[in-house]
Amino acid sequence: MLNNYFSIFLFIVVSASIGALPIIVSRLINKGENNKAKKSAYECGFENFNDARMKFDIRFYLVAILFIIFDLEIAFLFPWAVVIENLGLAGLIAMAIFLLVLVVGFIYEWKKGALDWD
Repeated sequence: MLNNYFSIFLFIVVSASIGALPIIVSRLINKGENNKAKKSAYECGFENFNDARMKFDIRFYLVAILFIIFDLEIAFLFPWAVVIENLGLAGLIAMAIFLLVLVVGFIYEWKKGALDWD
């Protein structure tokens, strides 16, 4: 009965070792040097803060909204590109209207100065 599960057990052991091996090797090779550059804030551009009610610049939110808009645009373009041959001219016109609306929104944001970062 255990012969049926040997391949599953072997798969788990091999996959766990493939996942753990790079971690173990990097721990062995690492010299443990801690410096200021490694611990500095690099993701968001400002230092950590303790107060969660700190005011953020509105431009962070505008950039996030623009990212979501263009991310959704790509999410709609991929399925459309896959079935473009089946949609015909109607699908092409519908996507052209969709892209036109997004371009108009982008131009509006550009003219309002949402993309200017002082």
